Amino acid sequence: MTELAANGKPVESVWDFPRPPRLELVPWRIRVIHRGQVLCDAPSAHRVLETSQPPAYYVDPAHVDDTKLVPSTHGSFCEWKGRASYADLVVGDERVPDAAWTYLDPTPRFVDIAGSWAFYAQTVDECWVDDEQVAANPGSFYGGWITSNVVGPFKGAPGTAHW
Repeated sequence: MTELAANGKPVESVWDFPRPPRLELVPWRIRVIHRGQVLCDAPSAHRVLETSQPPAYYVDPAHVDDTKLVPSTHGSFCEWKGRASYADLVVGDERVPDAAWTYLDPTPRFVDIAGSWAFYAQTVDECWVDDEQVAANPGSFYGGWITSNVVGPFKGAPGTAHW
């Protein structure tokens, strides 16, 4: 019998997630809120499951308020997904650098997230999966969201780079 967490979802260890990572569509409501402004509210999302990291959620741009996203000069490269582009979040007079990222031209394996947005829970006030507010992945490199059904230890905190 599968163990269920408080949120009713099966318990998942990040150490059982695959490498290379897997992309899956989930029918869970995804919300991101900052300073009372809803940045995204999506009925579903793709999530990336990769060994040692909590899932990162990618939301279709149709469900993202892109008027609050300003392209950043920052970029990064993932050996699995390709080149990522970043955006600063601007809400009122506050600018949050590199709060969101997207893969405009991902590798073929991740083409389903092309143009979708992911948000760092470390930089915004609230991120939600269904009715559960997530915890941010430790550190500032990985953008995974921790829900009650996802268990670690998680890569990303100081001292875990060698894992």
